[in-house]
Amino acid sequence: MLEGKLLNLRVMEKEDLSLLAEWFNNPEVFGEYNPLRQLSKVETEKMLESPLELKPFIIEKKDGTKIGFIAHFHVLHPSGSKLEIGYTLIPNERGKGYCTEAIQIMVDFLFLSRETMRIQATTDTRNLASQKVLEKTGFKKEGTLRKYIFVRGELRDAYLYSILREEWKEPRILIGSISS
Repeated sequence: MLEGKLLNLRVMEKEDLSLLAEWFNNPEVFGEYNPLRQLSKVETEKMLESPLELKPFIIEKKDGTKIGFIAHFHVLHPSGSKLEIGYTLIPNERGKGYCTEAIQIMVDFLFLSRETMRIQATTDTRNLASQKVLEKTGFKKEGTLRKYIFVRGELRDAYLYSILREEWKEPRILIGSISS
């Protein structure tokens, strides 16, 4: 478990698959900036076994309440694999600083445990909240990915953000032990 000040990140287990499928299937949770999905528990499990090595974590408040998820995965690139993160919170827990802390914990974890020089994230150009959180956590906007994602009947642009190891420098939020 990765421990922060306000919340913990826990590796997703099989018993979490039903909740993850429920979140994916709920447009309010998965958000207006992501593709609409309808996935069974079996399909959700298969997605987690993808070649991109998706590694999802449940975001939990200190009292154990599950409020979202954050994941890291490999993005295939000619120069080698790159790490990317993706995240979402349930609607009534947004705007309280939880996503900022979850991203900071994940960035600390990845730079402490992986030999990577960069972590990236993409966000719909209309998703101002996600852009604000990424910038607060040290990510820099690199550019626009035109017609990058199909969302609700249209191809939308996305911004590419990244944080480099030398910009990160040291852990900012990870306070507990790293255990599996």
